[in-house]
Amino acid sequence: MQINIKATNAKLTPESHEIINDKISSLSKYFENIISADVEIGLSSMHHNKGNIYKTIVNLSVPKTILRASAETDDIIKSMNQVNEKLKILLKKYKETHK
Repeated sequence: MQINIKATNAKLTPESHEIINDKISSLSKYFENIISADVEIGLSSMHHNKGNIYKTIVNLSVPKTILRASAETDDIIKSMNQVNEKLKILLKKYKETHK
């Protein structure tokens, strides 16, 4: 699986980069035929919010469709964890409907 990570208005530490890779790679145990994953992490506009709000969007390319999940939290890793949980559910549903 190819993993593309893009950071917009945010800096990713090597540790964060590694955690993101591990989280996305772990999804292959729910569905083996994931083609690619596009991860975008950005610092949201602070117009209405206090502090840093990170938005994480992941698009998983699987045969015949793209699965998408997103989350916004005050921490990059927290938002990645939320997205990962959403993607697990989406992959399980996809696998059930495409046997």
